[in-house]
Amino acid sequence: MTKRMPAIRALERLHADLAAQLITNRKETVRLLTGVRHVEAVLKLLEPGFKIHLIVPRRRNQKNPWFKKGEIFRNAIDVLRRAARPMTAREITEALLQSRGIEPDIKSVRCVDAGVRVSLRNHDGVTVERVGHHMPARWVLKGDAGPA
Repeated sequence: MTKRMPAIRALERLHADLAAQLITNRKETVRLLTGVRHVEAVLKLLEPGFKIHLIVPRRRNQKNPWFKKGEIFRNAIDVLRRAARPMTAREITEALLQSRGIEPDIKSVRCVDAGVRVSLRNHDGVTVERVGHHMPARWVLKGDAGPA
């Protein structure tokens, strides 16, 4: 009997773990489908002409792993206070990640950048303002806007 390479053993373990997760997920899928069908049946009992296909599944928001709710905008304001010039959302995002000690890779930048952009747009004219008509947009604190 020949000795197996460590890589083969590791891949076998990984395969076994993934297969176990598939079995668990199948069981969960069956449980969820059963629940959905029960709710549909009750809807049909209460209102026979109800069009179930018009119910759109709700999309759940994924939590940001680095910032709690409301923290992104507060930290973006701090970045803008320290900034000597108007900043783009991307520049603000990179500054936020660096302040947390997170290496700005593609995934982390996309995750935080979306929150920064939405926050800036939601507070446009209240706390922050867009400077000029540049693309990408450049932002400053309200009242700090210099020449465009």
